[in-house]
Amino acid sequence: MEKFEHGGNIHKACREAARSGLQIIDFSANINPLGPPEWLRPLISSELEQIFHYPDPENLQICQAIAEHFSVSKEHIVIGNGTTELLYALMRSLPCERVVIPVPSYVDYVRAAEIAGKAVSFFYLEEEKEFQLDVARLQQELRPGDLVIIAVPNNPTGKIPDRKELLALIKACPQAIFLFDEAFLDFVEDYPSFCCTEENVVTLNSMTKFYAIPGLRLGFATMSKDFARTLKDILPPWTVNTLAQLVGERAVQDREYQKDSISTCRRLRLELTAQLKSLPGLQVFESTVNYLLVKLQSEKTSTLKEHCAKAGILIRSCHNYNGITTPDSFFRVAVKNRSENQRLVECLSSFLKIKKRHARNKKTPSIMFQGTCSDAGKSILTTALCRIMMQDGFAIAPFKAQNMSLNSFVTLQGDEMGRAQVVQAQAAKLDPDCRMNPILLKPNSDTGSQVIVNGQPVGNMAVSQYNDYKSQAWPEVCRAYDRLAADFDAIILEGAGSPGEVNLKKDDIVNMRMAEYAEAPVILVGDIDRGGVYASFVGIMEVLAEWERNLVAGFVVNKFRGQASLLASAHDYLKLHTKRPVLGVIPYIKKLGIPEEDSVSFKKGSFNTASKEESVEVAVINLPHISNFTDVEPFLEEPDVTLRIVENISELRSPDAIIIPGSKNVMNDLRFLYQSGLAEAITRQLEKGCEVIGICGGYQMLGQKISDPYQIESSVIDTEGLRAMGLLPMATILEKRKNLTRKSGLHLRSGKKVVGYEIHHGISTGVQDRVLQFDDSSSCGSTSGDHRVWGAYLHGIFDSDEFRRWFIDNLRARKGLQPVGRIVAPYDLEASFDQLADVVRQAIDIQQLYKLMKL
Repeated sequence: MEKFEHGGNIHKACREAARSGLQIIDFSANINPLGPPEWLRPLISSELEQIFHYPDPENLQICQAIAEHFSVSKEHIVIGNGTTELLYALMRSLPCERVVIPVPSYVDYVRAAEIAGKAVSFFYLEEEKEFQLDVARLQQELRPGDLVIIAVPNNPTGKIPDRKELLALIKACPQAIFLFDEAFLDFVEDYPSFCCTEENVVTLNSMTKFYAIPGLRLGFATMSKDFARTLKDILPPWTVNTLAQLVGERAVQDREYQKDSISTCRRLRLELTAQLKSLPGLQVFESTVNYLLVKLQSEKTSTLKEHCAKAGILIRSCHNYNGITTPDSFFRVAVKNRSENQRLVECLSSFLKIKKRHARNKKTPSIMFQGTCSDAGKSILTTALCRIMMQDGFAIAPFKAQNMSLNSFVTLQGDEMGRAQVVQAQAAKLDPDCRMNPILLKPNSDTGSQVIVNGQPVGNMAVSQYNDYKSQAWPEVCRAYDRLAADFDAIILEGAGSPGEVNLKKDDIVNMRMAEYAEAPVILVGDIDRGGVYASFVGIMEVLAEWERNLVAGFVVNKFRGQASLLASAHDYLKLHTKRPVLGVIPYIKKLGIPEEDSVSFKKGSFNTASKEESVEVAVINLPHISNFTDVEPFLEEPDVTLRIVENISELRSPDAIIIPGSKNVMNDLRFLYQSGLAEAITRQLEKGCEVIGICGGYQMLGQKISDPYQIESSVIDTEGLRAMGLLPMATILEKRKNLTRKSGLHLRSGKKVVGYEIHHGISTGVQDRVLQFDDSSSCGSTSGDHRVWGAYLHGIFDSDEFRRWFIDNLRARKGLQPVGRIVAPYDLEASFDQLADVVRQAIDIQQLYKLMKL
């Protein structure tokens, strides 16, 4: 007997495609486009030890779960290694003289009946009526002793018969047996199963299609207890493996996955149906499930199938479906995800010689760095690749959908964005643009942040509020990305934190969801210096959903101290476990000289420098809500400056200068200074000759009081104001409007040029002696009469080499040291960018990255 062809023979297609290097998209098998439930991998992993034992031959637990799902006794349930096994066994066990099959329908009905020695009678569905089952006409054809096989819904048409008519048919023909194939019924909303509706009813229910587990093979049948006993007697033992039993038990209980699958497949089906119907030369039959029957008006399916195969697309021809009079005119396609459906439409358009109208708006080439954790190195690698690709002649831009950082910057357009993307833009030799970081979160409490969208604040939100707001934020992210990507050859995306944070994945807009939208292959970066990097790689891959795993192209090991070849065995193990390669090993780079992304490394002490001879000592107060800590970064390379980060009185000691930096929660950080005793200690150091400087929020703290009448940074309305340190004669009110400006001008006392930016809600009044005079005729800052206390709103004031050297020399003179009088450590990032690019270029196969980006 001829062996019928099925859809889903991806193995054969891949063998044939391997010669051309194609990746196959399988439209011939109708599998849930959502992929398997996210619990599948952890469930199998946790129960893998069960494979050391034989499976339960009675399938009791899964039987019980299915019985509860249908509210029937488990004696009515028979579990099988897929419904195909059960179909062939039922043909041998059910008492019938003739098998009546409405056609077209699933091809194995005929083969199973003929193998069992049954006579087969076809009941032809009419193409003119779109193959809809005429139940009344079918009833006229039936006689006692018949077995009638009805697919609900039909395969390949996707049509579903009227349920009331079928129930009436069952009652009208009590001597016939009705086998309802419900393999795809789970995809249909509000159409109950025929399970145990009558004694002469049998259902076949596949779990492989709906739960996307065809490789596990799992299905079940429901029937009368007598039929069930007979069927079980002829089935061999242990046909259902342990893992399949466990997955099936969990699957029928997963109401959320079932609901999501129905709604998602319906949406995708309607979209694909509309797209295919718009193609001249195709007739598309309306369907209720996740596949479509299509008729070619003039072309041949055999020719189309070859055309699709060359494009890496596998479709199901209908040449072996009984009941189709012109089989080489019909084909069936599964409904898959949106991008794959679009690929199908493009392929069909090219076959039908339809140009441009259905061409996809191709995404700009891109790649994304995600990390095993915060501070793994994804930001610095994004910076490196921006410089490398710029060097290689590409117009390249960085992008991070959402950045949580207190380290921000103001663009020339007056928009606020994360400092990390500013640095990456500089590496690509671009002006910073808030499209590179459309969402910026600036934490102002342990549970809340100021939310900045497209460079402008939209309000303060608690975590729960922001999660609700993400539905509005996501379209803004997509628009920003699309506008940015349209202007460049390629985009380097950066993720946030780790994609493996299972508690955050549902509301993700920055990691895998963004990678999917940008169609960006993901490189997972891990920090080997902190240990456990390979376990982190494996662990993250294990908690990713299948669609997320498919986005991961490989790994990069960062911050390695040693010989990279020593890691070969670990890389082999990683590839064995994940099927992904390590694309590079980045050495540990000391003193990068590139601004840090966030305060992680700052708070870990990376800004503390060793004590130097004949140097001045600058202490920086580590505020709980410190922002823009990179204001002091230019001091790190100065040979005659010892920089110390101070959190308590004991660490303060006797520095030559104390800098109180910016703060995202000035009120609480001011309370911290008082409660820790640092406010009093700073005043004592001032009396001993120390210079005290405040920048932005730190500047406000030096005044007389700070008020927050609009709850900008506090949870209570504060009109009276909080007592500040009283070192400068001014008061500050936090206003609703946020001041976001770029500034350039002069430091009045030194006459040195300064440039920077202001980010603040505070308006300070009562100011006397100004510190800065800007080119736009505005001024800023305040100083005491002896200039020992001063402050200003200008971030980046110490980036200016001449002013910074003047400031240091002024401290040296006060200490009795000879001023240097010249710039000795220019704050120039260009050399650092080039050095970083050289190191990374040698450590990573850049051509492989370009290949992943399809450049």
